[in-house]
Amino acid sequence: MDQPTVGILHPGSMGAAVAACAAGNAADVLWCAAGRSSATVERATRFGLTPVAELAELLNRSDVVISLCPPAAAEALAREVAGHRFAGTYVEANAINPARVQRIAALLAPDATVVDGGVIGSPPIGGKTPTLYLSGPHDATERIEALFANTAVRTMGLGAEVGKASALKLSYASFQKTSRVLVALAVGLAREYGVDQALSEVASRRTASYLSEPQYVAKTAARAWRWGPELEEAADALAAAGLPPEMLRAAASTLARWQDVKDDGALTLTDALDRLAQP
Repeated sequence: MDQPTVGILHPGSMGAAVAACAAGNAADVLWCAAGRSSATVERATRFGLTPVAELAELLNRSDVVISLCPPAAAEALAREVAGHRFAGTYVEANAINPARVQRIAALLAPDATVVDGGVIGSPPIGGKTPTLYLSGPHDATERIEALFANTAVRTMGLGAEVGKASALKLSYASFQKTSRVLVALAVGLAREYGVDQALSEVASRRTASYLSEPQYVAKTAARAWRWGPELEEAADALAAAGLPPEMLRAAASTLARWQDVKDDGALTLTDALDRLAQP
């Protein structure tokens, strides 16, 4: 089979790194520069992605399009793609709930074939090897598996039902991200009562617990702008399944206290706890 041309919408920290991994098995990897920030331009250039001026050009040239964007933008972006009658394989790899993925699949039908994707793990740089879980039509998922063969992005199929990959992603995120929020609350509470050092000593004897990694609170704060909407998606999925969503909505509300420190790599644990206590 000829190597496909791939389009990435839009190259954030995860999207750019994932797209770069596909480059070895693709004829070209395109991204649309229209309306993107200087940080996105720098990132796409660093990863060797090929810029095009307009979305229409990207869609006309691409056999496979991968959508990796903030959850809130996923449907609007898919609707824009559908307006151009894209007829290739569309990988909906955003952290959104299964019902939204199914709406997107219906929106893009019958022109495009939608593959549901969920990335679990860190961006594939510096030796990191995330897994891209896939569900959807067999031929289409096989095509995506071939695109990432022998790269830092592992793939795993979950069957033909669109929505399963997103369900797995949100199931994992609901634990992993909420656990980090609970650490922030525990450390913040201990600090307020002057027992943070004692808590650290207790946690050090339980190294399998996130509580033994309080420094990660600052990273949690810097990622809150992404994690909060993702937990809202997971809460919607819980509600749709008849399960109580309140815990995840509360975690998302806690993360909202850090909205103004987006991707702040210089944030300290003290800074993050101060903002948590006095937003």
